[in-house]
Amino acid sequence: MSSRRASSRIAIGFALALAGAASLAGAGCAEDLDRQIPAPAVDTPKATAGASDTIVLAGGCFWGQQGVFEHLKGVTRVVAGYSGGAKNTATYDQVTTETTGHAEAVQITFNPKVVSVGDILKIYFSVAHDPTELNRQGPDSGTSYRSEIFFNSPDQQKIAEAYVKQLGDAKIFKRPIVTKIEQNKGFYPAEGYHQDYLIHNPNAMYIVINDQPKIAAFKKVWPDLYNDKPVMVPFGLLN
Repeated sequence: MSSRRASSRIAIGFALALAGAASLAGAGCAEDLDRQIPAPAVDTPKATAGASDTIVLAGGCFWGQQGVFEHLKGVTRVVAGYSGGAKNTATYDQVTTETTGHAEAVQITFNPKVVSVGDILKIYFSVAHDPTELNRQGPDSGTSYRSEIFFNSPDQQKIAEAYVKQLGDAKIFKRPIVTKIEQNKGFYPAEGYHQDYLIHNPNAMYIVINDQPKIAAFKKVWPDLYNDKPVMVPFGLLN
């Protein structure tokens, strides 16, 4: 492990395990792991969609976010990285100081004829993270772990804003949704050792406690959207 903060995540996970923490401690919103949430009322019809699209989502440690969305049917690539700050501060050591404005995020490339923006957000709000936690997810705290949608088009903005309102009006969650929505002004891939971290380290204590339950919940709650074989970042692409 080449990062102080990455090593600390393992230590945190181990401490939680020793303390007898529930295995769902960092998984999505625990109250939603065993049930579906409503589909977005506003979405882009798959039949009229283009060939490829991207969206950037932040919702806690990018290890788990990447691991979850790599199992979504129609997704062709998920890259872990940073969004919300300047290019020259998009490094792990700088972002973890919580002074850069960046959030740990994932850039999701997908085929909109197979999976819609609404489908992606359905996974994002139900099992990928807890949208009611402000500037934290599970054992991680700070603005870099915030819940945020970085949209790449007016359609994505419209769908995201409408869905947050829809879920809020329906009182799907016991607490208010705190997810921010703003235009993506730049996404910067994280260091190579962060890419596909969950796939390469499935038994790391942090992953076992905080992220494997999200994948299990995804497979259970949304089997029609779940792909058993995750897509991976091409070897050497980001190293």
